[in-house]
Amino acid sequence: MDAMLMMLVAFGGYIIMYRLYGRYIGKKIFALSGANPVPSVEMEDGVDYVPTKKEIIFGHHFTSIAGTGPIVGPAIAVIWGWVPAMIWIFVGSIMMGAVHDFGALILSMRNQGKSVSEITAKYINPRTKLFFFIVVFLDLLIITAIFGLVIAVIFNMFPASVLPVWLEVPIAMVLGYIIYKRGGNAMTWSIIALIAMYITVVIGVYAPIKMPMIGSMPPTGTWTILLLIYAFIASTLPVTTLLQPRDFINSHQLIVALALMVVGVFAATFSGSQLHIIAPAIQASPEGAPPMLPFLFITIACGAISGFHSLVSSGTTAKQVSNEEDALFVGYGSMLTEATLSTLVIVAVAAGIGLGYNTADGATLTGIDAWSSHYSSWAAAKGLGSKVAAFVYGAANMIEAAGIPHSVALAVMGVFVASFAGTTMDTATRIERYALTELFSGTPIKIFNNKYVATAVAVFLAGCLAFSSGGNGKGALALWPLFGCINQILAALVLTTVTVYLKGRGGLSWLISGIPAVFLGVMTVWAILINQGMYMDKGSILLQSLNLLVLVVSIWVVGEGLIKFFKTDASTPTTDTP
Repeated sequence: MDAMLMMLVAFGGYIIMYRLYGRYIGKKIFALSGANPVPSVEMEDGVDYVPTKKEIIFGHHFTSIAGTGPIVGPAIAVIWGWVPAMIWIFVGSIMMGAVHDFGALILSMRNQGKSVSEITAKYINPRTKLFFFIVVFLDLLIITAIFGLVIAVIFNMFPASVLPVWLEVPIAMVLGYIIYKRGGNAMTWSIIALIAMYITVVIGVYAPIKMPMIGSMPPTGTWTILLLIYAFIASTLPVTTLLQPRDFINSHQLIVALALMVVGVFAATFSGSQLHIIAPAIQASPEGAPPMLPFLFITIACGAISGFHSLVSSGTTAKQVSNEEDALFVGYGSMLTEATLSTLVIVAVAAGIGLGYNTADGATLTGIDAWSSHYSSWAAAKGLGSKVAAFVYGAANMIEAAGIPHSVALAVMGVFVASFAGTTMDTATRIERYALTELFSGTPIKIFNNKYVATAVAVFLAGCLAFSSGGNGKGALALWPLFGCINQILAALVLTTVTVYLKGRGGLSWLISGIPAVFLGVMTVWAILINQGMYMDKGSILLQSLNLLVLVVSIWVVGEGLIKFFKTDASTPTTDTP
């Protein structure tokens, strides 16, 4: 199938479904109203609770939920064929992921910006709070450690990206000062900041920074330490100092990256390059891969539906949305934008990579040979470097067809991936601090009310996980097999809470979240059970124990949710914030 046609059909579908299904859910199901109070105004503190224009908070929310998730998942799952991957991205994002993100955002906004753990305790019962926290904490811990490693790997593979990624931090802080302290126009100055950042990208091409071995510590280990220190500092600063301005820059960077890839698709299609999808349509049994069902729905999380998104919705975004009606654009719209990115990832790894790939031994592969170099087996496809490289090289090939030098295109895409991963990393650290504070809020232990202490604990635990296997910082990879299931069961649990909430509002509105909750819950529990057997065969006590813990916790919360669901009717008060 022609890659351009697939892209255009998908893009058109996202726009239509946002206007039809998204607006229907916002108006008819959740009854959005600009007159409703919002936490950012009622609890404004200038640090975490800050009323923000929807364009800026959209930038923060999208760059936080995206990271490398919508890139890595599709880049792996295409091994089962581009057709099932695209169907899941398209249907999943519209009917499940966007409902999940938007629902979590609204419930949090109507409950003082509280986390999904607190919300679940309220709408189901207080017993679920600790169990839900276990899933949330594991999810955030792995994300913080893994995304630090992702950036370290990108820095190691694409040294031209190092300088612009780090220089984006001071550029963003200057932007924040101009906007919030000097009253500068946000759009004008953010575009100027974006131009400055791209100037650093060009400089980075000519001044790449390659981290050397320091003693016995590999480059990835050193970068991971520096990134964890950065995460601590960034996640304790007021959101207007770094988080918002940097994410506004990144939202523009997203537009540029998407535009370059789209233009590249058209350029490659109408040039002699002939951009065609070379990946198989369906490949049910790739060498060494787990079964497509249920693992397709676990491998592609971000881009279709991801539990982490609910943590962003209820962690930072709900504290910054200034008008309830903006929640549809921010929550539902961001998810469909992420699906747009994942669609382009499919084009890059299923078609773009076929335009040319240089191997380590100097050979240049094209067509199916280039694709097979990354997807000859499950082992080849799932390596972290392979995932990132498949997308970066595929996208760079398409951008090169538009006339941009290949070296610059590689740097642009490397910076794009690393910048988004950095946003996700420090947002996850900030949310983990919120979660720790909330968990101990009703106990005699008050030390976690101090943001520096709570953040230090979160960063320290992530560092322990990252370096549990040695100085390379790759220790979190030991828990990476658990992440997909933890992430998706979290999404199913949040959808369960949204379903109980909607049941209390009367009618059959609960079906919009109830059906996705059942589907995703069944698929994820199925995958957890398969994984348990694999971990037993490998003799991994750690993975067996944590996997079993997630299974027990999930069944417990779902069971409590079902009991509450059948006891709830339209006469049950939802006790939203007035």
